[in-house]
Amino acid sequence: MLKDKREPEDLNAKGLTRRDWLKTAGGLGAAALVGSFGKPLLSRVFAAEEPIKIGHITPRTGFVGQVGAYAFMGAQLAVEEANAQGGVLGRPIEAIYEDSVNPGTAVQKARKLIEKDKVQVLVGEVSSASCLAISDVAQEAEILFINTGSNSDEIRGTRCHRYNFSTEGSNTMYVNTIGRWLIKNQKFTKWYFLTADYAFGHDLYRVSKNLLLEHGGTELGNDMIPTNSPDYSSYILKLKSINPDLVFLNLAGVDQTTFLKQYKEFGAPFETAGGVMDTVQFWAVGPDALTGVWPSLWYHGIDAPGAKEFTERFTKKFEKPPDNQAWSDYTAIRIVLEAIAKTGSTKSKDLVKFLEGGAEFDIYKGRPGKFREWDHQLMQPMYIVRPKKKEQMKDPWDIFEVIEEVPGKEESLEVIMVKKEESGCKLEPI
Repeated sequence: MLKDKREPEDLNAKGLTRRDWLKTAGGLGAAALVGSFGKPLLSRVFAAEEPIKIGHITPRTGFVGQVGAYAFMGAQLAVEEANAQGGVLGRPIEAIYEDSVNPGTAVQKARKLIEKDKVQVLVGEVSSASCLAISDVAQEAEILFINTGSNSDEIRGTRCHRYNFSTEGSNTMYVNTIGRWLIKNQKFTKWYFLTADYAFGHDLYRVSKNLLLEHGGTELGNDMIPTNSPDYSSYILKLKSINPDLVFLNLAGVDQTTFLKQYKEFGAPFETAGGVMDTVQFWAVGPDALTGVWPSLWYHGIDAPGAKEFTERFTKKFEKPPDNQAWSDYTAIRIVLEAIAKTGSTKSKDLVKFLEGGAEFDIYKGRPGKFREWDHQLMQPMYIVRPKKKEQMKDPWDIFEVIEEVPGKEESLEVIMVKKEESGCKLEPI
């Protein structure tokens, strides 16, 4: 974080003009925002009328629309707080929001944001298929793109790009996180998989199946399930005839909610765990039907510096706490603004070099995060959560008990991440 305790008079004594001071104050305002958790404002005066434009693109309708809605709220709060602190480099921040309901629409919206709106940065997305498409467009245009919601290893692997960074965890990170708990609790036995039938699910099934087989478990089968499926009764009846020790879910979006509700109606006959978990979908399940053990990118109940304060600010604005997706989009925009403030530039090439350079960022977790130079994945701890008992919940959003942070604080963050020799990522020259 930027730190400068000199007063305006001291800066002016160094020969700065008022315009120079306002630019400096704007930069310090953004940096203070990143690390101060809402401390008093430094400056509300913008030295330049030309805004710094951020294109935020994510699905706010359709299959993952509930998740995208929280991404939108997280982005809104980050931009609002940045402008309240004086913007960056004396310039206001302007976010242009677009709904990316499918990959084709995502490409159109990304091109519109770049070519017509002249944004300096793209942030967002939830769907892996749409994210892959946006990433290709951003690389072609040489515009920085921060992926905040797509889990597919492919985006950090064989389809990685020099201008694409990820604050969202990869499928490998999620599976290795839950895998550590399953290993410790000897849950590698006979599994049956239920998998979302699109890029995200296919990749997650590959990673989770490999984990099972590597630890001597047996795969009893896998069903590829169309997204937005309304009825899981046939799948659950099939599970009863197969009798697995564990049902491993590779579902996403509203399918997580739908399955768990119907699974409870059938008595939740087998233990469950999953490759990913979006809190907003589990809020919708209701406390009576919640079950399983899950990996989480972030949860508002974690005990980490800044997490409580962020949750309070978000709740004050939106009257409900942030979920993991809101955290990711909020964090991505804060990182972008800090990069602009520290480099003094909005050029994507400068920002890419800065993000590759090992800078650490306060991400409201147990330790700072930083991007790996060779695949641009944010290195960060994750969490294991399981449902609280209904009588233990303080409010409708207090649904999870945080079991542990993964990796342990004495371990390298690399232990849950994909290995370089297995990645396939080859970044383009800048």
